Amino acid sequence: MHHMDFKVSPLPGNPAFGAIVTELTPEAIQNQHVRQQLLDLFTDKGVIVFKGLAELDTQISLSEIYGEPEIHPLLVGIERPREHFVIAEIDYVEEDGDLYELNGELRGGFLPWHFDLAYMEKINRGGILRAAVVPNSGGETGFIDGIAAYDALPDDLKQRIEDLHVIYRYSADSSTARFGEIPEKCLSLSHNISFALEHPSVRNPVTHPMVYAQKESGRKVLNISPWHAIAIEEMENDEGDALLRDVIDRMIRPEMAYIHDWVEDDMILWDNWRMLHSARGVPPGEKRKMRRTTIAGDYALGRRLDREHAEPLR
Repeated sequence: MHHMDFKVSPLPGNPAFGAIVTELTPEAIQNQHVRQQLLDLFTDKGVIVFKGLAELDTQISLSEIYGEPEIHPLLVGIERPREHFVIAEIDYVEEDGDLYELNGELRGGFLPWHFDLAYMEKINRGGILRAAVVPNSGGETGFIDGIAAYDALPDDLKQRIEDLHVIYRYSADSSTARFGEIPEKCLSLSHNISFALEHPSVRNPVTHPMVYAQKESGRKVLNISPWHAIAIEEMENDEGDALLRDVIDRMIRPEMAYIHDWVEDDMILWDNWRMLHSARGVPPGEKRKMRRTTIAGDYALGRRLDREHAEPLR
């Protein structure tokens, strides 16, 4: 599809969601009409790969179309020089990085399927990720669309989960996750991650609805973040766990995912109220450096539970 101002193509091998934008210039981003087109595309497609645009200023001005860039809540209070105050630096270097074993393979900087801040009441609107240093191998980022995932569920499951909520709790080490893609073991965690564990905002569990409707279109979104999920609020028992596991396993099937192989200066925008993402990790000797903005906002459906880190009832 060719707008006057930029070109839109589908993600390779994935017609269900997402788009690639090319031929967009930094000047055009300032145009109100172009901004509206980019906003509509985001609402429609959920994830946009921008090619040939990557610069700090462009990343920030694009982010501003979708909301107010903010400091990632878990970075607030970490005093260290950053390229720009709204940019989080996501680096994997062997000396200080998360290292996991997954399916017998070592993966540096691996993050399993999740949406951001599931363990907080307010989940951010989205983010834009930019590749600064691309590794020689590995380092892909995966995306799964909650709208496409909901549509793929059988009707009886859709009915069962309609009014249920999932309980989430922050956990840095994804090998301790209860659901989704769980590494066999964690060999090291970066300093930043360990700092986040002490953060006051992650002490209480929270809940988010399993299903909600996208405001602009009425399309139903399967709204589950596997990594931090603990239980179904209304069914904290084996039956609930089995139901949650079944839905998550359907959601994260490989054919539901778009896996992006980064080229230097690619940028990707995603809707955190709709998309799961995952960092697939790199072989330990590789370096990978990403820069991301966090776009503020709140869909106002999260709720804090009035209990500290209670273990789920079993």
